[in-house]
Formats: sequence, structure tokens, C-alpha cells
Amino acid sequence: MSQDASAALSEGDHQLLFVNVTLEFDGTQNGYDIWLPGIGIAVVYGFIITVGLVGNVTLMKTCLLVKSMRTVPNLFLSSLALGDLLLLLTCAPVDASRYLVDQWLFGRVGCKLIPFIQLTSVGVSVFTLTALSADRYKAIVKPLDLQTSTVSICVRAAAIWLLSVTLAIPEAVFSDLHTYTTGHANETFVTCGPYPQIGDLHPKIHSTASFIIFYVAPLLIISVYYVFIARSLIRSSKDLPGEGHQHIKKQMKSRKRLAKTVLVFVGLFAVCWLPSHVIYLYRSYHYDQVDTSLGHFIASVSARILAFTNSCVNPFALYLMSKSFSKHFNRQLLWCRPQQRQRSQSSRNYYITTITEAKGSPLIMWKQIN
Repeated sequence: MSQDASAALSEGDHQLLFVNVTLEFDGTQNGYDIWLPGIGIAVVYGFIITVGLVGNVTLMKTCLLVKSMRTVPNLFLSSLALGDLLLLLTCAPVDASRYLVDQWLFGRVGCKLIPFIQLTSVGVSVFTLTALSADRYKAIVKPLDLQTSTVSICVRAAAIWLLSVTLAIPEAVFSDLHTYTTGHANETFVTCGPYPQIGDLHPKIHSTASFIIFYVAPLLIISVYYVFIARSLIRSSKDLPGEGHQHIKKQMKSRKRLAKTVLVFVGLFAVCWLPSHVIYLYRSYHYDQVDTSLGHFIASVSARILAFTNSCVNPFALYLMSKSFSKHFNRQLLWCRPQQRQRSQSSRNYYITTITEAKGSPLIMWKQIN
């Protein structure tokens, strides 16, 4: 159970909103208090995880298996989808469990591993979006440069993952189990914290550094790229001839559409992760004053859900913005149906007759259609 959830409830409410259950692990029985409203929150998490798994797996299949879809932006999006899958499969269920039970269930190893994975995934997302913006800048502002090879794209994607993992290592080093006491009911509980409980300097440094490295700095770089992209598009639209040169016009239209798609992804990331960063900064700079209000709790839950929602919306945003992607997406999503149709057609023989004249007599020819 999160600190805000248990602290915001009165003792009478505790009796109404919690139910005690006994779970057995390794032959030992453990009693846990299940928070009933947390079941509804967990259902929302379950929906996000399910939708995100379907969308991101299908996106990766579409971009990697369909030859015509193996473009530079789509290969970067596949890396982005992999990071989102990692977050949804590991961190989202753990985050949901915090609203169900009043104890940390995943031990000290889980306390170090889960924050590490989450920060790695966030880094992969924002740094991949930065790389995508740089790619759109190169394609629009400097189109005469040599085209990027597939090997180069894979190297860049691997470098993004390596950078994200490296920046997330301190998260694994300093995260640990801590015992907290709520001032309202003088109750203690154990939860996972990202920094040592030594003064209020550590939370301020941690939250500020995370906000700058994983939000402010990448978005500023992306903004600079898009300022140059906008200037180039405005100039090129003025210089385009009114008649003819249809190929150039189509090329510019395609580049605009791709740039707009990347910008939408950047906007979704900025909107979905800003509330989480703001609330974390607020808590870190008021470390000795735990906000137990219901409004703060609702804002915290909403911010966390919105952050995880970012990991499932990209495939569907791309689906709405790209007709070619939506066509291949549908085929990959319903891959079993075409296979069944193909097998049923191959198991049946269809024949047609063609009647021709050969030396005055009819000739019947039979053709098999597979």
C-alpha cells in the first residue's frame, strides 16, 4: 500500500476498505490486507498492460517482418516498443500491487531491479524520440546527406539502450527497503525507496536530476530540431514550383507526415510523464511533510496511470496517422485468419474449363487453380 493511501484513511475507514487474506509462499503462510478500492485501480492497470502488449508486439512484428516497413523511423519505433513492453511486463504489475496490499512483496532484489528497469525504459523512450527527431531533421533539412544503413540504425539503437542502462545503474545501487511511519495513525510500513533516508538532500538531488536528464534536456533538444525542421519546411514550400515536379511534392508531403508523427509521439510523452515528474518534485521538496490528503492521493494515482499509459498509446497513434502502417498492422494483428484461409484454399482444388476450337473439333482443357 502506498503511503498516501493508508495515511489518508481514518481508522474506521480501514475496517471497511480492507479485507484480510492469507497467502502461502514456500510453504509459509503470510497475512496481507487487501485494499478494496485498490482492486479497481489494479483493473485499470491490467487493461493498460493488455492493450500495451497487443499494440507493441504487433507494432514490432509489422516493422520488423514487413520488408516495406523497415524504414529508419520504424526501426527506431521498434526499439521504443521493446522498451515499453519491458516496462509494462515488469514495472506496471508491481506498481499495481502497491494499491492492493499494505506490504512490499518483492524483496530487496525486486526493490533494486524494478526501479532500474523503469528508469531504463524511460530513458529508451525519451532518447529514442530524440534520435527520431534528429533523423527527421536530417531527412528534411539535409536530404542530400548519405542515407543511413540498417546496421547504423541498429548501432544507434543499441547505444541508446546502453546509455539508458548506464544512467539507471545508480537507481539500482541506492534503491532499498525503508520503514516509514505515518503521522496520522502512527503506523509503520515497509516500502521501496529510491534513496537513503539521510536528510532531505538526497530526494531533492534525485528528483531534480531525473527531471532534467529524462525530461527537460531531451525535450529542449527535440524542440531545437523541430524549430529547424519548421523553418526548412516553410522555405521549401515557398520555393516549390507551381506546376510539375510531382515527385518532389510527394516527397516533401511524406517527410512532413513523418515529422508530424514523431512530433505527436514527443507530445504524448511530454503530456503523460509531466504530472509524474511534478508530483515527485513536490514530494521531494516537502520530504518531511507527508501530504495525506485525498486530493494528493488521487493526483498521484492519476499521474502514475498516465505515465504507464504512454507505453501503450504509440502503436495506436501511429495506426491513426499512417494508412500503410494501419494496413500492415491489421494483417499482423489478424495473422491467424489469413493463414487459415490459405490452408483451406490449398486443401481444395478448383477447376475451370476452356473450350477452344482445334481442327474443327472442340477441345476441352482443364486448369487447376491453387
